[in-house]
Amino acid sequence: MTPEPPPGYSEQVTDPAGLLDEALLTAPLELRGRIMPASNATFLGEIEGVRVVYKPVAGERPLWDFPDGTLAGREVAAYLLSEALGWDVVPPTVLRDGPHGPGMVQLWQDVDEAQDAVDIVEAGDVPEGWLHVFDGLDSDDRDVSLVHEDSDPLRRMAVFDVLANNADRKGGHVLAMADGHRYGVDHGLTFHVETKLRTVLWGWVGERLGEEELDGVRRVVTDLSETLDGPLALELVEHVSEPEITVLLRRCLRLLRTAEMPAPRGMSPAIPWPPF
Repeated sequence: MTPEPPPGYSEQVTDPAGLLDEALLTAPLELRGRIMPASNATFLGEIEGVRVVYKPVAGERPLWDFPDGTLAGREVAAYLLSEALGWDVVPPTVLRDGPHGPGMVQLWQDVDEAQDAVDIVEAGDVPEGWLHVFDGLDSDDRDVSLVHEDSDPLRRMAVFDVLANNADRKGGHVLAMADGHRYGVDHGLTFHVETKLRTVLWGWVGERLGEEELDGVRRVVTDLSETLDGPLALELVEHVSEPEITVLLRRCLRLLRTAEMPAPRGMSPAIPWPPF
């Protein structure tokens, strides 16, 4: 669940396009509170009356498998990939200076608390229009199933995760919006050269990709160019390494070749822990 802002804080004012053009990058960023719990330092902020999430590089915890100080850049790279796909999976995200130094700044999204795109239900009790992912035990040792909705926005997010090699798609990283749109957030663990896909969105394994999905992947390939000198590649290289961009292109081409949703690969866990 997305953390609530501090009591008495004003309602979100949304103007994503205009804000991204100027203010999100350059206007003063004022902090309004710490977002808890979070693995890395995460703050709720405000830029010209609009709420944002701020994750400073200085607040990133070292990881054994991702280079230090790169998570904020990977979040920006995820937004650039989302834009290239044309699916609006990731809210507007930039890398800029802030009160605690350079970091990722992303537009806050007000979720619809009445909706859940990913859920835990009694074992085997999969709601109509939902897909089963896996079975397990809850904290009270009851048999439960993890399920997610079978919707186009969430399926596009699953395709995005395959391309981004998202190692941390927890249920709480899916934001359900009132109009049915689904945003994905927390993309610091992406774009690794090794296969690290860990996600709760495995419900479509083996299904054929639709033409809209294939068209999105083709747009990414075009924007990268097979010589990695396309506009997307030139933007991404500011945030992730050239080998990681090369492997991104390979993932795109593989997905176009197979034209189906992949299954888990290798010996690594396929589900992030905890899944929420």
